[in-house]
Amino acid sequence: MLRPYHRSRLRRVSRRSAIGTIAATLICAACLQPLRLAPDDSDRVLAELLIAAPNPGEPGPYDVRTLYYGSGTDKQRPEYRDSVSITTEPVDGSELAKAPSTSLGRSRARYWGFDFDSLPVNGRVWYPDAEGPFPLVLIVHGNHNMKEFSDPGYEYLGELLASRGYIFASVDENFLNGYMSDENDARGWMLLQHLRAWRSFNDSAGSPFQGKVDMENIALVGHSRGGEAVAIAGAFNRLTHYPDDATVEFDFDFNIKALIAIAPIDGQYEPTGRPTPLENVNYLVVQGSHDADVSAFSGLRQYQRVEFTDGRRWFKSAVWMYRANHGQWNTVWGNQDWGPRSARYLDLRGLVEPEEQREFAEIYFSAFLDATLKGKTEYLPMFVDHRAIGEWLPRTMYTTRFQDAGFKPLADYSEDVDVTTGSVPGVTIEADSLATWREAVMPLRWRNAEMGHNAVWLGWNNRIAGDDTTKMGQPGSYTVTISDSLRADWEVDRGTVLEFSLAPTDDKPGPREAAEDSAGAESDSVTAQAELQAREQAQVRGQAETRTRTHGQVRAEGIRVQADSTSVATDTTVVDLTVEVVDADGMTARLPLSRYGATRKPLEITVRRRKGRDESAFRNLYELVLQTYVIPLADFAEQPGGFDPAKLRSIRFVFDRTRAGTVVVSDVGLSNMDPAFLITADLSEH
Repeated sequence: MLRPYHRSRLRRVSRRSAIGTIAATLICAACLQPLRLAPDDSDRVLAELLIAAPNPGEPGPYDVRTLYYGSGTDKQRPEYRDSVSITTEPVDGSELAKAPSTSLGRSRARYWGFDFDSLPVNGRVWYPDAEGPFPLVLIVHGNHNMKEFSDPGYEYLGELLASRGYIFASVDENFLNGYMSDENDARGWMLLQHLRAWRSFNDSAGSPFQGKVDMENIALVGHSRGGEAVAIAGAFNRLTHYPDDATVEFDFDFNIKALIAIAPIDGQYEPTGRPTPLENVNYLVVQGSHDADVSAFSGLRQYQRVEFTDGRRWFKSAVWMYRANHGQWNTVWGNQDWGPRSARYLDLRGLVEPEEQREFAEIYFSAFLDATLKGKTEYLPMFVDHRAIGEWLPRTMYTTRFQDAGFKPLADYSEDVDVTTGSVPGVTIEADSLATWREAVMPLRWRNAEMGHNAVWLGWNNRIAGDDTTKMGQPGSYTVTISDSLRADWEVDRGTVLEFSLAPTDDKPGPREAAEDSAGAESDSVTAQAELQAREQAQVRGQAETRTRTHGQVRAEGIRVQADSTSVATDTTVVDLTVEVVDADGMTARLPLSRYGATRKPLEITVRRRKGRDESAFRNLYELVLQTYVIPLADFAEQPGGFDPAKLRSIRFVFDRTRAGTVVVSDVGLSNMDPAFLITADLSEH
């Protein structure tokens, strides 16, 4: 029993502790920044379903069965010790992965019961209860606490895809997790070892999968470091030797047709010190804006490096999801991008609900696999323009990048330092009445990090400086011209499409001096000015309505908000422009850019709880992700004016629909793509 003195002292300590706790709480509350979300336009952009197809996120007709394969001796994983239906042999990965230190290597070996020379080939499988054969899909997790096992976290995908006619295996690579580095080559190599095991499962008499696996249609899916690992596996699959040690021979050559990367890193492993090359495979990469782990869209670097060289109809697509994080793609990881301390340091209030984030994954991954492994072309338009499946998608904002194998670049801005020439001979470039015209490397949100490809920055202000604010000059423009011989060589015709990627920025140049405008170009057309002013006034009204709607939506969706939460009060005027084409006879046709995709400025992102932490941690409070626009030349031919696609001479961006602004443009080119990629509905109101 305590003496009174001690009880009194404890009460004083308790009071001091309580006061300290209250003070700390008040300080923390003072440092907690308001919830900052960009105004949400999804009610308008995602208003319709524009393809005739069933929702790929819905369960399919097959009953689902499950089983495990593995070593049968696993020390830490009872499912891979006591419940395996197929026993596999371990593989020697010691040439590709090592512990960072001898002591750490010993402790890891004690925990796991094996070392890097005896890595188990473990997997949990969901598969249809039917004869088959069925396409094979492997998924691999990324780095995480090695004792909090990651492979069960994709059960939601396994259940869905197995019901839709896929054999789906979640690969165990937890033994490569924890305090490891420079091991991503081993992660990719392990995936190929699993494919080797699956080839044996399919060929072996008495195997539960004998004859049920379609080894001609294989896809790999990876999350985080696993997202880079699938690209490494895709590269290693075509090689005969390990790039960093040619004494290690490869003998894989599986028919991998599709890769999906979920919030991948890029560059943790580089074969012979070079970025991982990848070619002749369908590629999908997805990224969440509020990812606090891989907090920049680094997967766009690998996306840009995917090349198509064999004449087959491959494609690549990238989808950026606003308010998605890193961990909610995996049910084990959840919203804790920084582990158990996440709620203390990260602002989790603005995240989409976990079920919504995984619903997006179910829709996009299922459709991508259906399109690439089963030839279901009805889903192809959604990889060009997410608005095609607006009614299916969770209500948030998205940006889509796309390129098909038929794409031929006119200007990708990476060939030289001459801003007046394109990517191939026969292409010339000119600009008129612009305040900004420069080419540069695309930045990533991380400081001192880049996407690895170039773009052009184009800024304009059509107003003439002075007291008369209605006085306008000739609209700024940027023109790409092609030669007759190039047009003939590329067989440009009515079936050709124009492809380019573009994003507006927050930069707005000041009014131009009258002397800067072309002679005789000043225009005070009352009609033109009235139309422009009416558009801008409507946009201002729309901004106010959107800000109000966004705040209400956040509350309606059950997001944890506080009284001081607010939407971002920035200039969100919609930037639109005219795309104009001219043929060799001088015939012209014009279409608004907004008909072919959402045109929004970069969306502000804050992931840290404390005020100012995002500003100090990142280059920008946004990610500059370009939206890809695909415009059939046939659409121009349907406009008045007599434009003939077979005589295409020039493509011009005319900045006449917004008074001032700046856009970033990249990958301007032409393609004779499969018409199945195109949306036939008129999207001008969306």
